[in-house]
Amino acid sequence: MLEALVGIVVGLLVVAGIAVMMGPTLGRLIRRARSMKRPARVPSVFRTGRRDLVPPALNPKTQRVLVASTRLTHWLRSHGNEQVARELQSAAARMAGNEPAGLYALQTVLRKVRALTIDDSGSQERLKSLAGELRTAVQDRFEQLELLPFRRP
Repeated sequence: MLEALVGIVVGLLVVAGIAVMMGPTLGRLIRRARSMKRPARVPSVFRTGRRDLVPPALNPKTQRVLVASTRLTHWLRSHGNEQVARELQSAAARMAGNEPAGLYALQTVLRKVRALTIDDSGSQERLKSLAGELRTAVQDRFEQLELLPFRRP
């Protein structure tokens, strides 16, 4: 108990010594500190919440293409097809700068995906469904941009 009291007295003496050394500028510093306003909003670094996978400014069909390519990329990576997954990711990234070039690149990668064979029949079916979803999304975007004439059956 005595040590705590001595510690408090020493702390007060140190603070008083600093206040004496600062002299007349101490009043100005206190006024300046009081006049500073706190930011009204929490900085975005500390915000919690779900972030979108795709920027909101993209066309909905382009978003559909990117989401389908991401699904297929993750599936290919989890099943050991790193090279094709890397090419697919690169083609999807090209859509940010030049969408038609990215769509053509996705179409080229889809041809390679179609040639893949997997031993497990369930996995092969999942690969076909993911590739079909991506192919449909790419074709829809092609039609919307009027790049290639696709005939619907």
